[in-house]
Amino acid sequence: MSGVRVRDQELLRLGMTLPGFVERSRVIASLPSLGLLTIAGCTPANWDVVYREVDEAPVVEDGYDLVAISSLSARVLEAYDLADRLRAGGTKVVLGGLHVSALPQEAMAHADAVVQGEGEAVWPALLCDLEEGRLRPLYSSFDPSARAFRMEDAPVPRYDLLDPSKYNRLPLQTTRGCPLDCSFCAASRLISPYRRKPIEQVRRELEAILAIWPRPFLELADDNTFVDKRWGRELARVLSEYPIRWFTETDLSVADDEELLDLLAGSGCAQLLIGLESARREALRGVDGRDWKHSHWEEYAERIRRIQSRGISVNGCFVLGFDGDDVGVFDRTLDFVREIGLAEVQITVLTPFPGTALHEQLEREGRLLSPVYWDRCTLFDVTFRPAGMGVDELEKGFRGLMVDLYGAEEAGRRKRLFRACVRAARRR
Repeated sequence: MSGVRVRDQELLRLGMTLPGFVERSRVIASLPSLGLLTIAGCTPANWDVVYREVDEAPVVEDGYDLVAISSLSARVLEAYDLADRLRAGGTKVVLGGLHVSALPQEAMAHADAVVQGEGEAVWPALLCDLEEGRLRPLYSSFDPSARAFRMEDAPVPRYDLLDPSKYNRLPLQTTRGCPLDCSFCAASRLISPYRRKPIEQVRRELEAILAIWPRPFLELADDNTFVDKRWGRELARVLSEYPIRWFTETDLSVADDEELLDLLAGSGCAQLLIGLESARREALRGVDGRDWKHSHWEEYAERIRRIQSRGISVNGCFVLGFDGDDVGVFDRTLDFVREIGLAEVQITVLTPFPGTALHEQLEREGRLLSPVYWDRCTLFDVTFRPAGMGVDELEKGFRGLMVDLYGAEEAGRRKRLFRACVRAARRR
């Protein structure tokens, strides 16, 4: 169960009309669940496996021994409702994913079993227990008795279960976790420390994708692909061997390795999504454990120029609502985006996902608007009381910045900048 459904009705209306945001929404909307495809890859051969997306079909028909459901926080209440209906009809249900890993006790009320953490570590044991009629309510990779999972043992996801014509891109994970430890991040570091897949494993997964889609567009489902520059250069060399286009998330330190940038330019890299987080340096203090982003803020423009000079667009991501933000942050962000020359931009509202240090802080300080707000974890809806402005001011300012950044004039300016990046790369 994927997809983003904004609850703010005014923001939803704007999103349907703003050129830049409409284009981004089309890209974001189409992506299968790599987690489910991965556990399908470590399912024994005596099981028949079918992959479904809830939005393309009603409640799954009868006849399944087990239905596995994965959902992010924004749709987990819908996932619980679907699980309850399936179980009422006699179908056994297992729930997993980031939200469930953060709140397993909550999920256990809606499932016959819950998978916490890395599914590869526990999935074979869960199926064995189901076959023998002794299914347990919780299977956790954090449990010392769980089978230790190594990235070199990762199964090839079951891409063959997909109809590629339904998607504009397919996911491929090359790393898991991120060492930067940002306080608001609800990514895979919640279920795994930072680890890299062996390059030959990446090659096998690439070839499985190419078997169903000869010239694919890929999203590397990583939190920070190029934090390890030496390994990143190996990865870029492998990617350059295939007829692919791709993009990923990483941090701005990628700009410090000239050889890596040159390799990326020749590997089919279309875009790097980079968390810049704030247009105000002081707002970044304490955001990550090493204060890396705070200490490198003044270098943003030069590093972005260095990346984009290779013909690779930078999608700079900004978060609105930090404790250091006041009502002036919206104008500052617009000016900063123009000043540092980004080819693309993404703005989100600070969101306290369960399991993060940010959630613990805001819960401790009594600033959450509701104890259960999962359907508002869309990255565009306000779920807490900001320190430097009111809730209404954050909502209104965010909508205004959306209009400014994603209107025809600014979207067109960024497109022209991106084309200039491509022309510059061709002249190299």
